[in-house]
Amino acid sequence: MRLPNTAHTSRPWRIHEIAPDFQVEDVWALPTPGGPDDFPRLVRLGSTNDPAELNARGKYVGDGSRGIVSRVSRALFELRWALGELFGWDDRDSGVGCRVATLRDRLPADLRDAPRGPDLGAVPMTSLYLTEDEWAAEMANRTVHSVMHVGWVPDGSGGYRGQMAVLVKPNGRLGAAYMAAIKPFRYLVVYPALMRAIERDWQTNASRTSTAGSPRVVPAC
Repeated sequence: MRLPNTAHTSRPWRIHEIAPDFQVEDVWALPTPGGPDDFPRLVRLGSTNDPAELNARGKYVGDGSRGIVSRVSRALFELRWALGELFGWDDRDSGVGCRVATLRDRLPADLRDAPRGPDLGAVPMTSLYLTEDEWAAEMANRTVHSVMHVGWVPDGSGGYRGQMAVLVKPNGRLGAAYMAAIKPFRYLVVYPALMRAIERDWQTNASRTSTAGSPRVVPAC
């Protein structure tokens, strides 16, 4: 379910002090009901993909049977990569550390010295920091510098769930035009498919964990 931006901005997330010059593009309630200690499971789910289905640039080459990105949204990602190659949007000199400085340079000492957290498996995003209830990762190209922020929040009925915010800093007119162009596809195809896949994988993971009786898994750092 899409949420108002205030669902993100009203909470005391650490990302506010790190990326105050980024705009909140989207906020979503994730279909991941759980308890107060289930955030590590969400982080692990979000960062896990079969390496055999990814090539060196993070593009899918497998049959799409694993991971949290649906076949439909993967097809759009593939189209995006093709356009990026055509127009040079994803050249090495357009990314983090080249066109833009990494946001890790802005981290306060306590976050910089803490475990960093896992990178995303599905898309080429590099983790910025991980706390007990926050996880942030970044990526950049010729069009935009973006941050995915995932938090663990009370659901209002005694439980907890994940919440995802996408923060962006478009690169001039090109970036603004790009964000406007992809907006309908994000809302009509990518996000709905992503939410369904996250819900399915979350439920499957919970069922397997319950059946196996295994302890919670802390994400690799």
